Amino acid sequence: MPRRALDNPIVVAVLGLLLEQPSHPHQMLAELRRRSDNHAAAITRGTLYNTVAALTEAGWLASQGRQRSGNRPERTVYALTEEGRHELVRRLDFQIRNPEREFTQFLGAVTYLGALGVSGAEKALAERARRLRQRTAADEERLAEALATGVPRLHVIETEYALCLARAEETWIGSVIDDLRTGALTSPTGAAKDCAPLPPVTQDRKGSNE
Repeated sequence: MPRRALDNPIVVAVLGLLLEQPSHPHQMLAELRRRSDNHAAAITRGTLYNTVAALTEAGWLASQGRQRSGNRPERTVYALTEEGRHELVRRLDFQIRNPEREFTQFLGAVTYLGALGVSGAEKALAERARRLRQRTAADEERLAEALATGVPRLHVIETEYALCLARAEETWIGSVIDDLRTGALTSPTGAAKDCAPLPPVTQDRKGSNE
């Protein structure tokens, strides 16, 4: 199994879930998606099964036999080994202690904010802030519902963190928009002047050299 399979970000999520109790991959996938929208978007069935296979090969998980539920097919149940527990603790300790500089698409784009011109930058930032508010409101509602149904706070604490980041980003965007409007933030010489906005780029649009 390639080493990169053990460097997958979902390794910690799988090890952490099995720290609570043994489980089969189908149940793991459902639980990870229930707890986090981030996991829902990032984890596919194939990715999870490949990760479980890699962790088992590494000796961090061990099969506990097969289990049948109702009319569903038998599924292999996995448990965390002692070696897997040590690896989980090692990774958690390192990742929590060390703040990494994580490059995001927004960070790369905002570097060249001036290319949009003052008006274009203001409109784009205002739209991002609007979408952030919508997402934050939805996440707050889901978090409240989860806590109300008895989900332990530690199981959804990453959502608290994501909400904190989103609120901070929205505040920062608001301050930049204010500075653009007052002229406190201006484009450097040579940056794009205000012009008619280009049509938005869709996610499925393929790049070309044309």
